[in-house]
Amino acid sequence: MAFLRKEQIILLGLALTFQSCALINKMNKEQDSFPSFSYEGHRGARGLYPENTIGAMKMAIDLPKVTTLEMDCHITKDKRVVVYHDHYINPKFVRYNNGKDLSNKDAKKLIYNYNYEELNQFDIGSKYYDAFPEQEKVKSSIALLSDLIEEAENYAQLRRSKPMFYNIETKSQEGKDHTHHPIPQDFVDLIMQVVIEKGIATRTVIQSFDKRTIQYLYKIYPQIKSSYLIDSDTKLTLKEIINDLGFKPYIISPHYKVVTKDFVKEAHQLGLKVIPWTVNDKNEIIRLKQLKVDGIISDYPNLF
Repeated sequence: MAFLRKEQIILLGLALTFQSCALINKMNKEQDSFPSFSYEGHRGARGLYPENTIGAMKMAIDLPKVTTLEMDCHITKDKRVVVYHDHYINPKFVRYNNGKDLSNKDAKKLIYNYNYEELNQFDIGSKYYDAFPEQEKVKSSIALLSDLIEEAENYAQLRRSKPMFYNIETKSQEGKDHTHHPIPQDFVDLIMQVVIEKGIATRTVIQSFDKRTIQYLYKIYPQIKSSYLIDSDTKLTLKEIINDLGFKPYIISPHYKVVTKDFVKEAHQLGLKVIPWTVNDKNEIIRLKQLKVDGIISDYPNLF
């Protein structure tokens, strides 16, 4: 394990040594280094298509206003990066490929306890999910991040004049290292290996509720944009949040109910972009845009 970690860091370090200047120059030169307004399809287009699937990303790409594909990542037992939200196999919308419901053995078993090949037995798209009645039901599998990015890049090339941006969340949590996921350093390194290999670093934001992951990102991959997610029950001010982080993230991403005119004004004064989550009401989207937020994350990107 120690050898793998050392080897991984050396590999990524070499990649960044050769690419960092080029990345920075490219970011500085590109007029579209970040959308003027980031319209983000949450988990692809969760309200319309099975979440975090390749198909959900393609649906979001087909919606002309969407600029950014938002997604969640977990790490498997064999250290593969997969696109999936919950820590566990969720019986609310997951069943076996043969159409049967999950057994007690698999229901709510942690993603981190499966090898990637074992995850291929699950269908995450065809079971009716009452939280999203408009969701198209299509048999779907848990995708590798590398496969999803490759499919999204190729599809966007066919459907768009410009490539998509990516907002990738690390689903890690303090107190759950080694049980639900690897340590933050390994989590970020594994994601960044994919991001670098797929050539999307200039169009990628790494976001998290876990400050440790974006602190590590800022230290080791400073040219990559970061976003700090905050809940609606936060009691900290923006300045306190920044002091706690030890740096200014590119984006602050609060629950939409936190966002007021004063919140946006202060964030902008501090040099932060504001992209609230998860906004599923057309009137609320209009209200937030009037407050001059810098983007919107929504389960229903068709509302944009």
